[in-house]
Amino acid sequence: MKRHLPNAVTCLNLFSGCLALCHIFAGELETAAYFVGLAAVFDFFDGLLARALHVSSPIGKDLDSLADMVSFGVVPGAFLFDLLRQAGADLPTWLPYAGFLLTVFSALRLAKFNNDTRQSDSFIGLPTPACTLVVASLPLIMAHDELGITKLILNPWLLLTLTVVLSGLLVAELPLFALKFKSFRWQDNQVRFIFLLLSLGLLLVLGAAAIPPIILLYVLLSMLTRAKTA
Repeated sequence: MKRHLPNAVTCLNLFSGCLALCHIFAGELETAAYFVGLAAVFDFFDGLLARALHVSSPIGKDLDSLADMVSFGVVPGAFLFDLLRQAGADLPTWLPYAGFLLTVFSALRLAKFNNDTRQSDSFIGLPTPACTLVVASLPLIMAHDELGITKLILNPWLLLTLTVVLSGLLVAELPLFALKFKSFRWQDNQVRFIFLLLSLGLLLVLGAAAIPPIILLYVLLSMLTRAKTA
């Protein structure tokens, strides 16, 4: 029975992604963003549970990638498509479809991850959940816009630039640490603890607006760690 628990949690990730899509189709981007957050929680805990129970299987690995392709591949593309449609009626009718470029590169990222033996304990390229959290944070920032940046977010050139940058980061040869704890000793997990503490502080101060800076912090800390060990 216990060997099926991680897969059950993975299915909850997939189901959350499907619900996020339904709300995007209905124009309820803020609600969709919360389901993305839920999918990310399930995605984190299915791997944690598999390691804790010492169970793994090729089916579980494939199921995880299929679930991620929906929750962190199709969903961010749909977010960007809808945001680009909101960006202005005077834009070319084909332009919002450029948001699905992120979906294409998410598929490439997931396929690469499944066949890259270098990524067993770390990542090479931005993980799809981190990428999707950046995109999903935009409707939350707009819904609670205390900084007056909604107009900036709905700038089509900013959205297109974000799409291209995130797509590139997904497949870049960029080593990034993973939040996988083999122990909880400070010596073994300094960068992880520093990242989590700084992220918590940013979330408390900025709320949803902290998510893009947190992902940037993740990339920068990974690069600094890599530079020190090189």
